[in-house]
Amino acid sequence: MGTISFSHNQTVTTKNFMVCFMDTIYVIDFGGQYAHLIANRIRRLNVYAQIKHPDVDVAELENARGIILSGGPKSVYDKDCPVFNADLLKMNVPILGLCFGHQLLVHLMGGIVEQGFKEYGSAHMRIRSKEDIFKNLADSELVWMSHGDSVKKLPDHFKIIGSTEDCPFAAIHYPGRDIFGFQFHPEVSHTTHGMTMLANFLDICSCRRSWTIKNFISSINDTVKEQVGDRKVFMLVSGGVDSTVAFTLLNQILGEDRVQGLTIDTGFCRKEEMAEIRELMRSHKLHNLLIQDHSDTFLQNLKGVFEPEKKRKIIGKTFIDVADKALRQLKLNPNEWLLGQGTIYPDTIESGGTKNAAVIKTHHNRVDIVADLVARGLVVEPLAQLYKDEVRELGIELGLPERMVWRHPFPGPGLAVRTLCSTGEEEEIVPIGYQTKSFCQEHGFGVAVLPIRSVGVQGDVRSYAHPAVLYGKQDWTLLEKMSTYLTNKHQSVNRVLTLLAPSEMPSLRLKKAFLTRDRLDLLREADDIVMRFIEQKNLDRIIWQMPTVILPLTSDGKKECIVLRPVITRDFMTARFAEIPFSDLSVLTQKIMDLGGIDAVFYDITHKPPGTIEWE
Repeated sequence: MGTISFSHNQTVTTKNFMVCFMDTIYVIDFGGQYAHLIANRIRRLNVYAQIKHPDVDVAELENARGIILSGGPKSVYDKDCPVFNADLLKMNVPILGLCFGHQLLVHLMGGIVEQGFKEYGSAHMRIRSKEDIFKNLADSELVWMSHGDSVKKLPDHFKIIGSTEDCPFAAIHYPGRDIFGFQFHPEVSHTTHGMTMLANFLDICSCRRSWTIKNFISSINDTVKEQVGDRKVFMLVSGGVDSTVAFTLLNQILGEDRVQGLTIDTGFCRKEEMAEIRELMRSHKLHNLLIQDHSDTFLQNLKGVFEPEKKRKIIGKTFIDVADKALRQLKLNPNEWLLGQGTIYPDTIESGGTKNAAVIKTHHNRVDIVADLVARGLVVEPLAQLYKDEVRELGIELGLPERMVWRHPFPGPGLAVRTLCSTGEEEEIVPIGYQTKSFCQEHGFGVAVLPIRSVGVQGDVRSYAHPAVLYGKQDWTLLEKMSTYLTNKHQSVNRVLTLLAPSEMPSLRLKKAFLTRDRLDLLREADDIVMRFIEQKNLDRIIWQMPTVILPLTSDGKKECIVLRPVITRDFMTARFAEIPFSDLSVLTQKIMDLGGIDAVFYDITHKPPGTIEWE
């Protein structure tokens, strides 16, 4: 029969999974981490939102009720600044510019933008005009700043409607044109009443609230059938929320005989996860799912690898190689089959999947070979326009059990990206200095920087920097304050931890450690303890994700360290660290220490941004 591969040369015609409603808000994406978050927030207000590139033709913006210009990592003065179609500003619809979008409005309409004033974190904005976009708000509002440039002078016709202590032009308005600009981000949860501001903007746009998941299901049925045609879909199913919902949806649309699922045991799964997947599929009467163990292959391919991006890309390629092998075993004709994936919005934006997006980390379903298949229309991704909260809502609509729909998200590469690796060679650490140490001591904390790095996102771009550790007091309010202080003050620090155990900060050094079964098994046991703990404490609906991470840091050359990373979020584009009572954490920490082989247990107290939820 010859070699069967997803890499064959066929190409099919496809279109984006989008719904065209009469009332649409277009989000112009300048590559910011929050571009898709804006669209998600608009949809939560039951108005459909679409993402478009800055150079989009005005003719493509059908049924536009309003335009939102997103933030982005560039300066308006950068030579490689995204090309913007200025004709968009001539459209007779309300416009809202956010962060970079705010600066771009000012720059293009005759004002002045000043470079170099960086500001991250919360600020109190005094509202000067409580009409229009600030209707029903207080005199002062808490807003979230994350920018490198700022407005110095307004164009003609604009007026100031909001100011902070450090930002006099925090919010501006051109009354005659219904053009607004915010230096802050109303779309993130840190802006307390940002949703009210966005709802007010939708009212200004005269939008009807007609976007629902039921409407999405109706549209996606037709779209999937059009793309697939008379072909079938082969899908890798991890057992997580996204892939399970996508697999169930494809079964409903195409029928069980036209969908084949494969769950690959990579060796990076949670404890007893394969057994749980079998039971879930059996109880939901989905019989077209195979489970195969390929853990030896994955471990062999990752032998000696320590760089986070390289690990992710190898895992992504291995997934495809294993899928090709399964195709040959199943004797499936590649001309009759497409690849299915449970890709959602955050996967594509963090992988740089939009035109101007910065790469934060490459998701396994966006490595080069998969991206090529997507470009040729050989990948079916029915959830690619949805966010996690929408996927969960869709899962309930499809009749999936709540326990499955609400299970904590688990990355495709699994524990492989929660097992940090190292060659053991120490890197030079940028010292945080006497002033910072003194400031921490004044608040009752010792501080140290760990000789390991993790992925973060600062100013809309990827960072790969060191975590700092605070030890001493157990006070959530103070710890949050110190975490923000450290990440704002030191660009070399993108994550802050607090020490849970032991009582004294141990002297830690980096050790040589890669992906091995022993390390993965130790992390698997620690992760199982953590997941059972939050279920017993009824925290699994409050904490939306709680990665447990193992670090190659040791005091004796043998032991390692564990990090707990509980976060509260809805969309996974931004997140707050969860504040679990220290009395409960004491019990949890002791159980982890009792596993043996653990030097210390840390607690990640970094919001997103500046720290990503996963460490790699």
